[in-house]
Amino acid sequence: MQEKIVFFDIDGTLLTEEKVIPESTKRAVRMLQDRGIYTAIATGRSPQMFDWIREELNIHSHVSINGQYVVFEGQEIYSNPMDLQLLNDLSDMVESNGHAIAYCHDNHITISEENNPLVLSSYNTLKVDYPPVNRDFYKNASVYQGHLFCHSGEEERYIQRFPECGFIRWHDHAIDILPKGCSKAVGIGKLLDVIGIKNENCYAFGDGLNDLEMLSSVGIGIAMGNAVPEAKAAADIITTSCYDDGIFNGLKELGILA
Repeated sequence: MQEKIVFFDIDGTLLTEEKVIPESTKRAVRMLQDRGIYTAIATGRSPQMFDWIREELNIHSHVSINGQYVVFEGQEIYSNPMDLQLLNDLSDMVESNGHAIAYCHDNHITISEENNPLVLSSYNTLKVDYPPVNRDFYKNASVYQGHLFCHSGEEERYIQRFPECGFIRWHDHAIDILPKGCSKAVGIGKLLDVIGIKNENCYAFGDGLNDLEMLSSVGIGIAMGNAVPEAKAAADIITTSCYDDGIFNGLKELGILA
């Protein structure tokens, strides 16, 4: 039997809105692992933001920070830091516009200013603490992604100023900033190259705008029932919601789980 691998997004896929892993999802992941099928996480989050999930599910491989940092069985196999001059120009513009930006490293996240209400509202939905403040963090450490905090529509000036970047909104007040062309799909491709699994034997579950490339590029992409319309359109099949045993039901429909 050819080896297979299944990737799972986190928010809205592995986790409900309350940031709970459904029991059916835990059971499904264990069943995959018992059958010798690789399990991995594919997320926009930085690794330290989902330590507890990896421990809970016994998953040791991940494509994190939207494909910018990839680990297989606990070993880093790919990383793609953002350009220092780009980060400097971006930070200056953020400050001049009165916005805030977070710098995502593989170990931690820092923020450009304290007590920003848009930062609070965005991270509260993830149930993570307000990051430590360090505006100059990017000058001395690798940064793989930025989180721009602004109201809807205000990102347009950044899109025009930085055509070399991609901008993906994940909250009413928050947007991921990545080098153009980077995505979970790119990170998954790097991992598949290393472990030698064919793309046709690669499956992925997702629900958000940052999952579109992943869902359309893997062997079979599965959108959650609670996914945004764009994710459902990009996927090969649509399962039930994360509240309604979506992962377990999707794997049964695929014939991977009996």
